[in-house]
Order: sequence, then C-alpha cells, then structure tokens
Amino acid sequence: MTDSLRTLQFRIAKIEDAANVQQLIQAAFRAEDSREGWTADTAINLRFTVDIAYIEQTITDPESDFLVAYNGNGDIVGTIGVSKRGSDLARIFMLAVDQHHQQGGSGRQILTYAEEYCQRKWGITRVGLDALSSRRQLISWYVRRGYRETGETQPFPREIYSDLDIPEDLCFVQFEKPINSLGA
Repeated sequence: MTDSLRTLQFRIAKIEDAANVQQLIQAAFRAEDSREGWTADTAINLRFTVDIAYIEQTITDPESDFLVAYNGNGDIVGTIGVSKRGSDLARIFMLAVDQHHQQGGSGRQILTYAEEYCQRKWGITRVGLDALSSRRQLISWYVRRGYRETGETQPFPREIYSDLDIPEDLCFVQFEKPINSLGA
C-alpha cells in the first residue's frame, strides 16, 4: 500500500511550518497534470506564487489556520487553509497535495478533514471554496464531494499576468456545501 492510500494524520501548522507550507503549495499548483481539465492554464500555473507573509498571517490569525497532513514517516504530504467568514460560514482554500502523493485519495482525505475541523472549531453550517473556471475536472471533483455552485464568481486578477493571453471569461467560481453534507 502506498503512503497516499494510508490514512493521513493532521495537525495545525505552526509558524515554523510556513516555508514548507509555501513550498508545498507552490509546487503543487505549478505541477503538470496530464489529466485534461485538472490544471488548465499552464502558463498561469508556472508563475503561481504565494507570499510567505500571507502564510504566516493565516497561521497566526485566530480566525484561520493552515492544516498540514503528514504520512507515517512524518513527511508533510498536503496542506489546506481554513478561515471563519461569519457565524455560519467557513472558507477552504489552497488545497495542495505533494505531486508524489496525488491521485491516491490524499486530496479527498485532506478536504474531508478540513470540513470536519471547521465544523468542530467554529460550529459552522456551511463551507465555501472557489475554483478557477477553466478547471472543469477539479470543479467536477468538488461537486462529487457535495459542493454546489452559488452562482457567484470573482474576477481573475489579470493585472498579475498582464503579459499572458487570458480568456476574458476566466474567473473564480464560488461553491458552498451545507454542513449536513459533510462526509458525503
């Protein structure tokens, strides 16, 4: 059995984890995936960065956390950000799995743990997230996990990638999942 098929263990990231969390997110978001629709927009992916200050701020904010998933060897294999956004809503963001542990169920385990963590910690009734509109397979994966489109979108920050030919309709699609669907 591979590490990615084993049950992962989880903990809240500490400030000393910030650099590892940053590296994992950037590597996962930049990784090429041969499955159509998972990592569309390769030019954007290759230039993706996340500021270490943002990671540190999330770790130290009492209303947010980065969770890290690790295997039996103690190696961090994935991470996910969570944030309370109101009395009944939490947001999940930057789900990242080390490319050597992808396609083995680790992403599903990490997402499920994050949903349950938000429910336990904040007593929320809904979990929200977003996905880039071009990533049709990823969107389908979230739908299979119980997420539904809210009908809302957020514009893609074209100014960051002004030298790339970005489709006009590229945006972040908003999703929510009611708490009673957790574990589905």
